[in-house]
Amino acid sequence: MRNRGVTDMTETTRTKGVSRRTLLKGTAGLAGLAAGSGAITGFPYVKSADAKVLRYLGTAVNEGDDISKQCLKDTGIKIEYITATTDDVTKRVMTQPNSFDVLDTEYFSLKKLVPSGNILALDARKIKEFDNITPVFTKGQTPGGKKIGNQGTAPWKVLYLEGKDSKKFATSATEFVTLIPTVYNADTLGIRPDLIKRPISSWSELLNPEFKGKASILNIPSIGIMDAAMVVEATGKYKYADKGNMTKEEIDLTMKVMTEAKKAGQFRAFWKDFNESVNLMASGETVIQSMWSPAVTKVRSMGIPCTFQPLKEGYRSWASGFCVSKGVSGAKLEWAYEFVNWFLSGYAGAYLNRQGYYSAVLSTAKAHMEPYEWAYWMEGKPAEKDIKAPDGSLLEKAGAVRDGGSYEDRMGGVACWNAVMDENDYMVRKWNEFIAA
Repeated sequence: MRNRGVTDMTETTRTKGVSRRTLLKGTAGLAGLAAGSGAITGFPYVKSADAKVLRYLGTAVNEGDDISKQCLKDTGIKIEYITATTDDVTKRVMTQPNSFDVLDTEYFSLKKLVPSGNILALDARKIKEFDNITPVFTKGQTPGGKKIGNQGTAPWKVLYLEGKDSKKFATSATEFVTLIPTVYNADTLGIRPDLIKRPISSWSELLNPEFKGKASILNIPSIGIMDAAMVVEATGKYKYADKGNMTKEEIDLTMKVMTEAKKAGQFRAFWKDFNESVNLMASGETVIQSMWSPAVTKVRSMGIPCTFQPLKEGYRSWASGFCVSKGVSGAKLEWAYEFVNWFLSGYAGAYLNRQGYYSAVLSTAKAHMEPYEWAYWMEGKPAEKDIKAPDGSLLEKAGAVRDGGSYEDRMGGVACWNAVMDENDYMVRKWNEFIAA
């Protein structure tokens, strides 16, 4: 979840030792949503003696003091953050469902969370912009009609429930939604074009002996295994039925290929967090590696060439959204709906887009961005002016073109989604054996 690539993540993250996309997600919290959203909440906020408080459990992807301040200003709702790693967020939902109100989590976690009965289905009819949510979530296609790869836990597979209290995903649209989408992106490899000095177009390049001792893959099993599968498939050694749900035999094959490469000295390191990935690339210790968009942005902000490289086999994607605890009811449930509606009303979406991520409701985000910003971030056009981060720092100079091009090109190029496999425990064990080999 998030980025935010132009600030020091260590200052943002509220839980020490946070790994996974959790760190990534910290930067949004850092810069936060500035004042002036103009969010439409339906009712003007009138101060009262009764505080409107929501306990927000998440991995920092959409968190930040500025966000909570703006929310309070616009709605009167006070947000209290409870920040944890992705795995710990899931554990808390399973074991302490009454310890939070609003949940911010990834779609792939739903296969664990929904059967627990600990999260509440939201009513799509109460979400003002629901019909305007990008069809990436509702139909598995881009606004332009391009079909998106559905391997792994594609959001549209787990978006709806059969009924209000159901623990089963619906195969077609219903009124009851598991997660109201907030943010998503398409991930690929990062490269140092100044040190490689030739075109890179395939995931298979991660195992090219040319980069022996200069390559890296992220050491987060559920994501790393997907990148490894993209690499294996790109080499032509195997074609997966679903990279997001491998059999034990497929896991063994994947780890065998990666272990052989590791023993041959292919990998310089196995990174776990945002800063590690940035330092490896910025120092030149690695020239090609698994990477997240904000980390590439961070390296570039240091004046060092770095590219978030589009690849012919496509991207690995992820997505997050909001739901609520089963213990939420009455006035607090209405506050939760008000908060979600505020988040989708435009300012937050524009903020996410300016970091290189994508918002769930494109129309409201566009209304809160300058035309030149929208053209750069979403249409893949050369920047007419310098591109600034939400905190005002320079991201790209005028004339730059976004890596991967337009929204249609990037999201239309997604091959698979982050997932929890049926053989997850076995996969994690085999992954750890690979790292220890």
